[in-house]
Amino acid sequence: MRSRVAVAVLSVLASMLFAQVAEAVVLRVVTVETANVDAYASEIAKAKPMLKRLGIDTAARVWKARFAGSDAGAVVVSLEFADLEALARAEAKMAADPEYTAWLAGLAKLRKVVSESIYYEVTK
Repeated sequence: MRSRVAVAVLSVLASMLFAQVAEAVVLRVVTVETANVDAYASEIAKAKPMLKRLGIDTAARVWKARFAGSDAGAVVVSLEFADLEALARAEAKMAADPEYTAWLAGLAKLRKVVSESIYYEVTK
């Protein structure tokens, strides 16, 4: 019985977490050049516990363009936020955290930033 209750509670918590991410309306996109996409993706995965520790609610993903014309092979990282305020708060927390800033500086060994963009959702 306890295990069923625990599973139910975890299911509700998970659905709440995914509902928050699903409601994201602001997307930060960083386009990079990298010679080793797998190593870069692994390094990005290291940021997730740091973001969680900082209380930053975002979904971080690494994407590689496949059928994209001249952009085929492009690598982007996306970070989803609930709104522009959440993005601004996250940026401030990341900039103030020594562990995060050291990690970010280390990414220079694996990538060259091509562009950074912020997109906002226009349809619901």
